[in-house]
Amino acid sequence: MLTLAFTDGSILPWDDVQARKIFWHSSAHLMAEALEALYPGVKFGVGPAVETGFYYDVDLGDRQISESDLKAVEDKMMELAKAKETFERKEVSKAEALDYFKKKGDPYKCELIEALEDGTITFYTNGNFTDLCRGPHIKHVDDIKAVKLTAIAGAYWKGDQNREQLTRIYGVTFPKKSMLDEYLVLLEEAKKRDHRKIGKEMELFTFSSRVGLGLPLWLPRGAQMRYTLESFLRRKQAELGYLQVVTPHIGAKDLYVTSGHYAKYGKDSFQPIHTPQEGEEYMLKPMNCPHHCEIYRSSPRSYRDLPLRLAEFGTVYRYEQSGELHGLTRVRSFTQDDAHLFCRPDQLQEEFEKVIDLIL
Repeated sequence: MLTLAFTDGSILPWDDVQARKIFWHSSAHLMAEALEALYPGVKFGVGPAVETGFYYDVDLGDRQISESDLKAVEDKMMELAKAKETFERKEVSKAEALDYFKKKGDPYKCELIEALEDGTITFYTNGNFTDLCRGPHIKHVDDIKAVKLTAIAGAYWKGDQNREQLTRIYGVTFPKKSMLDEYLVLLEEAKKRDHRKIGKEMELFTFSSRVGLGLPLWLPRGAQMRYTLESFLRRKQAELGYLQVVTPHIGAKDLYVTSGHYAKYGKDSFQPIHTPQEGEEYMLKPMNCPHHCEIYRSSPRSYRDLPLRLAEFGTVYRYEQSGELHGLTRVRSFTQDDAHLFCRPDQLQEEFEKVIDLIL
């Protein structure tokens, strides 16, 4: 079994989710060290591990980095890894941390430090690169035996479109080259099964810049596929006593304020629609829940009427930044197979089990 040693003294197998997360976050530090060597003066945002690999958001100033430049960064990473560097942890005061990154000219790190409490700040150094980080990390950088930088994208600092746009560089690393080889084969197989590729080849859906970003257009074959799936689901729901309802694509802003959704999700919704003549405010429906609750409230109910199961294939609208859109998996308009169940406390377990049965 392949195991890894970490700076906190732990030893974990590669198959452990936490082990891979630490390994990939450590790899983000190694990539940052390589970038700093190749692009002096580069400024750094954050560099977390993700489900498969890692990324780092960087500010290269007036310089650009393209896919063709990634090989040089990969080579530099492997050169540094083979130098047998280690990760060194150091506790620093808030004043020391701010002083270090101000002198270095890294405003993003200074902004992160301002939000931290004194006595909770640590630096990690590998080779010539020092980063603000909680850790832990892999103990030996040369545990990284294979690297592949997979993509470049744009990303707003702290996800705020009014802030600086940074360059996000994605990558993945492994403790054995054979693991990377296997991963790249799987990646190629996944590309063949990418829903965007299949959707285009089978003429299921398309997008149009004239209609708007993230707003899918279902073509005849795709629409038929949807109707077939919906028909199957409607039959299954009917068997379990669900009642179909239909609600509008917009709702008064006050509806979502009352439900509490606006306070939590207002910034992720499209801006309200105003009717100047009436002085009203409406929103594109970001969720179906308040509408279904209003249907429940539309007439008196007895405990004998419960459970009441309301279902809808409801189309909703969420504002996603353009850089976050991805095929049909991140869109601005999508249809939910949505339902809301109203029941007595003594019916809760049975209803829960029926929901699981329907999902299965």
